[in-house]
Amino acid sequence: MSYISFENAAADIIKAGNRLDKMNLAPATSGNYSMRTGTDEMAITVSGAHKGQLRPDQIMRADLGGRSLDGKKPSAETLLHCVLYQLYPDVRAVLHTHSVASTVLTRLMAEGDHLTLDRYEMLKAYRGIETHDVSVDLPIFDNTQDMDDLSARVLKYLEGARATPAYLIRGHGIYGWGRDMAEAERVIEATEMMLSCEMHMKQIKA
Repeated sequence: MSYISFENAAADIIKAGNRLDKMNLAPATSGNYSMRTGTDEMAITVSGAHKGQLRPDQIMRADLGGRSLDGKKPSAETLLHCVLYQLYPDVRAVLHTHSVASTVLTRLMAEGDHLTLDRYEMLKAYRGIETHDVSVDLPIFDNTQDMDDLSARVLKYLEGARATPAYLIRGHGIYGWGRDMAEAERVIEATEMMLSCEMHMKQIKA
């Protein structure tokens, strides 16, 4: 099984950061992005870097247990990337974005454990979906600064659930992934678009 080189992964992460920042999905220094570069290694953004202004030295090496391999400081949420790489061997890219829609909708759904996207044409951006006439449930996890707890809850849910292309953290943002960076970006862009639609519909109905 071949993997992308660290240098190419860093270049792809920087390009994704520039694009997502232009889409207003990376305010301040929020979010974190990674790519798998080996059986037990990934390239991931360092803690505190602005994702629209990433430099090569702000991409670091870490193992799939979340430990730094080059002395740089990883994001506090690195374990959430590790869960996805450990659970899904074909996943090679993970993106975590922040948007107004994902933050507002999940705060409004204080008691909900999932958000349903129903009969959107954009659902066909998700792997394996070929029609708009379907619904997809995106799980919502309550936010916490305890990454051991959050990563354990995410792992427990995903191990026992049907496949999902993304999940939400309440009042926080989205995690989306794919077999390469292009698929991960497609998942994030489609999800953010549908969440914006959901938010606008709630505003219209209010």
